[in-house]
Amino acid sequence: MYAEPGTFVVYDGECPFCSQYVRLVKLREAVGPVKLINARDDHPAVRYLQSQGVDLNQEMALIMNGEHFTGPECMHRLSLMSTDAGFFNVLVARMFSNRRATKTLYPVLRAGRNLTLRMLGRRPIEERAR
Repeated sequence: MYAEPGTFVVYDGECPFCSQYVRLVKLREAVGPVKLINARDDHPAVRYLQSQGVDLNQEMALIMNGEHFTGPECMHRLSLMSTDAGFFNVLVARMFSNRRATKTLYPVLRAGRNLTLRMLGRRPIEERAR
């Protein structure tokens, strides 16, 4: 369990899709402030997730109330927390509010992300000391 209180989204800051997503998604105020953390930074949340076996090259992560959620479950939970303000948020909520659809779409999105990062010459996220 992650000890620091709050809600954190850990994403790849060098991935254009991940960066755009966290910039555009608007989360409901009910969850309180959300801290966006670049998985390439040396941050306690990054070290915690890696110590739990999370491969941040393959999954984004949400830490909320000390628990962590990765990959499709992270996207699903973020969609449930998003507002209906704007086209992007409505689209995300519709696409990822269904768990089955999220589990189907996530590997496709991840493959597109990985291909894009390779084409851009971006290096994988480093494993931090645990």
